[in-house]
Amino acid sequence: MTDTTLEPDASPEDNDDALAGEYVLGVLDMADRSAVEARMKADTVFAARVAAWEQRLSPLDDETPEVAAPDVLAKIEARLFPVAEKPQRSLFGWLSGMAFAVAVAVAAVVVLAPPTPEVVAVLATKDAGLSYQLTHVGDRLTATRVAGQPAPAGQVHQLWIIAPGQSPVSLGLLEDEALVIDYPVPPAGWLFAVSVEPAGGSPSGLPTGPVILTAPVTSDT
Repeated sequence: MTDTTLEPDASPEDNDDALAGEYVLGVLDMADRSAVEARMKADTVFAARVAAWEQRLSPLDDETPEVAAPDVLAKIEARLFPVAEKPQRSLFGWLSGMAFAVAVAVAAVVVLAPPTPEVVAVLATKDAGLSYQLTHVGDRLTATRVAGQPAPAGQVHQLWIIAPGQSPVSLGLLEDEALVIDYPVPPAGWLFAVSVEPAGGSPSGLPTGPVILTAPVTSDT
């Protein structure tokens, strides 16, 4: 605590009385006020001096009219967080914005819509009791059984692609799940075929069982 409130020729009681008065008047700095408040809790005599000063000065509060505190929060927020004025938009600008939004929405639909698979061949028996459909989308060829049953136990249907004048090339085994492979669309004139092979597929790399289905490529992209 500072010595500004102490008078060298005054008694300790007078100095305590002056300190209590300065506390009530609110002229002490924060450190001195904290020290006085701590002393009031431990020194009942000094606390009584403070109470006496509060009672003595209370009529001053009655004579001072109440003044509402200014509402400065809005001004502080305006300075800390300025909001830019929204520019006035003309009808032309509004229409341009709407046209741009529609264009973006259309583009999003085009981008997000999945491509439609293209049927490139249908391999089926004459009575359509067994049928496989081959579709292509992106860089993938998918063979799906759409009618009939898989090969008997111990056997499997195997899919082949045959270029004109070339040997058959296996594309994979046709089982319960659709066969999906990375393969470009073959050109028109090429042939798809399905043969019946031992479980696990042809052991020779060429059809060994009967070829039960064939179909030419019907699309050329």
